[in-house]
Amino acid sequence: MFHCSPNPVSENICRIHKVLNKNISILLLGETGTGKDTFARAIHRASDRRGKPFIAINCAAIPESLIESELFGYEPGSFTGASRAGKQGKVMAANGGTLFLDEIGDMPAALQGRLLRVLEEREVTPLGATKVNPVDIRVISATNKSIDALVQQGSFRIDLLYRINDVVLSLPSLRERSDKIRLIETIYQQECGASEIRMSADVWHIFLDYSWPGNIRELRSVIRTALALSDGNAIGCEDLPARLVEARDRSHGGAATSAATPPLNDRDALERNRILSELEHHHWRVIDTAKFLKVSRNTLYRKMRLYGIMADNV
Repeated sequence: MFHCSPNPVSENICRIHKVLNKNISILLLGETGTGKDTFARAIHRASDRRGKPFIAINCAAIPESLIESELFGYEPGSFTGASRAGKQGKVMAANGGTLFLDEIGDMPAALQGRLLRVLEEREVTPLGATKVNPVDIRVISATNKSIDALVQQGSFRIDLLYRINDVVLSLPSLRERSDKIRLIETIYQQECGASEIRMSADVWHIFLDYSWPGNIRELRSVIRTALALSDGNAIGCEDLPARLVEARDRSHGGAATSAATPPLNDRDALERNRILSELEHHHWRVIDTAKFLKVSRNTLYRKMRLYGIMADNV
C-alpha cells in the first residue's frame, strides 16, 4: 500500500491516493529508467482493480504495421498472415483492469485516432469485425518525451492528450531524488539477497557522486554486475564499469573520495549514509533525527563533523 512522506515521489503518491479508484487517466513523465513501469504497476496493485489484469504495451517496441492488431485484436482471416483463430487485442485483455501504454509519445499518428475513440466510447472493434465489444479499463500512459512539444510539432493529437492527462505526474531522475541514499541501499539489498557481500566506502562515494543518466535501471544493472564480478566480501571500484570510475576521476582529480569527506572504512561509510538518509527524511531537523537514531543531539553533531556532513541546511 502507498504511504506519503516528504519527497517528490511521495508527493506523487499522495496525489494518486486521491484518484486511485476513480475513472481518471494518469500520464507518467520521466527520463528513461526512472521507474515509470514500476510506478504504474504499483498503482494497479493498490487499486480496486488489483484482481484484474495489468496489461502493458510498449508503443515504441512494436512495428507500426502490427501495433493496431496488438492493441485491438483481429478476426480470423482479417489480413495476410493473420491467425486462423483470430486474436484478442491488448485493450480487451485488460478489460476490468489496467492498460499501461508505455512510450505513448511514439504511437503512430494514424493509430491515435482509433485509441481516442476507444477511450471516449469505451468500445473496441477488432480488425475485420463489425461487432463492437464494451471495455472497462483504467488507462495509464508514460513517456520520456515532451508531449507538449510533440503536439506543437503535429505528431501527437491534442484531443488524445486531453484524454490521457487527467493527472500528470513527473518522476524525478535518480540524481534529483532526496531519498537517493535510501534507494541505493534498498536496491542493493534486493540484489544481494542472502549474500553478505558489502559495498566498499569508495564505491559508496562513487554511487553518490555519479549522475546516473540511466537512472534506477542503470543503478540496478551496475549493482547486479558488480556483485557477480566481486571475488571478495565487498564490491570495490575494480568491479564497477569504467564509466563510473572515470566520472569519479574527472570530478575529483583521481581522488578516491570526496575532499569534503575523510576516507572511511566500510562500517563508517554505512553509518554516514544512514545519518545522511535520516537527516534528509527528517528535513535536516537534528533533534528529530537524533531522537529517531536514539542518540543525543551532541553525539549526532559530532558524527556529522566526523563524517564531513555539512550542516548548512540545519
